[in-house]
Amino acid sequence: MNTDDINLAYKIRHALNENLDALPASTTERLAAARARAVARKKADAPARKQARPAFNIHAMLSMAGLGRVAVAVPLLAAVFGLAGLYQYEQQQRIAELAELDAAVLSDELPLTAYTDHGFNAYLAAQAQGQDQQRATQ
Repeated sequence: MNTDDINLAYKIRHALNENLDALPASTTERLAAARARAVARKKADAPARKQARPAFNIHAMLSMAGLGRVAVAVPLLAAVFGLAGLYQYEQQQRIAELAELDAAVLSDELPLTAYTDHGFNAYLAAQAQGQDQQRATQ
């Protein structure tokens, strides 16, 4: 209800109260009985309605406070920053692994051209198989 509706309701109530003394007793009794029935019916319906509504509605509270958009934006921003941080961490790990591999290659006694030679790769594979066979016989 807006302010105009509330003002109209007050004016109607005031007008009815002014003419209450002019009403016959039978009408007053009927109105009192009708009011009692309405209040009893309202009281009987009230627990059912309270059970139907959730006791704590975060969306309603946030929208009343004007925080509806903020409540959506904050978790999204947190997710974006979290994913960006995870991406940076993975990149740093990859860079560290490549640096370790480069350091191992550069500190080896073999020239770099040996690693690009296909025959050398075949030689290394044969050496690895020979070592595996020696371990198996021992």
